[in-house]
Amino acid sequence: MVEVKRLTIGEVAQRAGVATSALRFYEDQGLIRSERTDVGHRRYPAEVLRRVSFIRTAQRVGLRLDDIRSALASLPDERTPTAKDWERLAASWRPRLDDQIALLIRLRDQLDECIGCGCLSLDSCGLWNPDDAAAALGNGARYLLSDERPPDAGRAP
Repeated sequence: MVEVKRLTIGEVAQRAGVATSALRFYEDQGLIRSERTDVGHRRYPAEVLRRVSFIRTAQRVGLRLDDIRSALASLPDERTPTAKDWERLAASWRPRLDDQIALLIRLRDQLDECIGCGCLSLDSCGLWNPDDAAAALGNGARYLLSDERPPDAGRAP
């Protein structure tokens, strides 16, 4: 019988480029698993490195832990994602990522004008939100979140 190489938490952290606290957090969140030695030290199978890389990549593209947890739970036998798995998951996330990219582009393009009327000036902003017109559209930075600006927005009050 072939013995599977087990890594310490420090070895995984160093190889994956994450803090040991991140590994403990991922484990608490059910994203990775370890085995415990007789004295309670964590030991990870070597394939956890690919799983941690998957988690970090998904986080870097803006996915929430709930999304990542669901993706990992969709894998048979809680295995590490393969290239085929990643392709399937990436395709399912594409619309969300496209929306996020569009939001970032709007933010970039409007950054020198305003924060998209999520400001707290309420009715005193004569530039984009005269008479607090954005309040009727909902909470937060409404214009940034793609709502149309009123026809007179940006004109001097």
